[in-house]
Amino acid sequence: MSWTDLQSDMAKQGYVASDELSMAVYLALMLGRPLLLEGAAGVGKTEIARVLAAVRQTQLIRLQCYEGLDASQAIYEWNYQRQLLTIRAAAEDGQTGRAVEDRLFSDEFLLERPLLKAIRQPEPPVLLIDEIDRADEEFEAFLLEILADYQITIPEMGTIKAITRPMVILTANGTRDLSDALRRRCLYAHVAYPDRATELAILQARQPGIETVLAEQIVGFVQSLRKEELEKTPGIAEMLDFAAALMGLGLSDLTRDPVALQAALATLLKTETDRANITTEVAQRLAGRAA
Repeated sequence: MSWTDLQSDMAKQGYVASDELSMAVYLALMLGRPLLLEGAAGVGKTEIARVLAAVRQTQLIRLQCYEGLDASQAIYEWNYQRQLLTIRAAAEDGQTGRAVEDRLFSDEFLLERPLLKAIRQPEPPVLLIDEIDRADEEFEAFLLEILADYQITIPEMGTIKAITRPMVILTANGTRDLSDALRRRCLYAHVAYPDRATELAILQARQPGIETVLAEQIVGFVQSLRKEELEKTPGIAEMLDFAAALMGLGLSDLTRDPVALQAALATLLKTETDRANITTEVAQRLAGRAA
């Protein structure tokens, strides 16, 4: 498969990727390296992992990062309740010693979390490590160790080596600076908001029945809206929701029904301040430009 084939296959899944982004994904696959995707929230970084899993017809395993994330949520945990019940049952049967201990610390009681699950799949999955910049720096360093050798050491069981090497996608929104070590370990691509032509192609791919004039108005409106002073800039997913809302309301022209347009802004504006700032007059001004 060439990078243009990959780009075409992603487009069939409704993801219109730039040449630069398609090439970065292709190189990460070819070299077997993690790919770090950085950009604002809502530009489609997470969607790349979903589409890639669909293209490769493999499982998508997602680790959502957050402050305080540790090994029990990311790698593995023991099923303590089942272990206690087993200890009681063994004691009642007069069983003690090494045999009971070996059973307690076996796959039977091991709860796989995303990182361990990803390296134990018979077919290489896509491992999405979403919003890595929201996790603590300590977890980032720990993650580097796992990605370096694709193996995990569990004290009670020893070292578990990868059955297959997952395709790793990491995303970051710029919440904090990532370490140089992580950046060196990964290939890198910056994902920006799409230009007008690309966003129009995305909309038409996801809403194939939409009228051309309305699609062009929607993209123009949303791209103009992003230039306003907003607390939460609408992303591609919000643009698609906006289009679906307008079609559901039977609106074929953004300038014809100010009330319906204002109602549809619930899909784009996600804070009270933004709703207050984008008044009916402002929305009509933006709609007029888009028309």
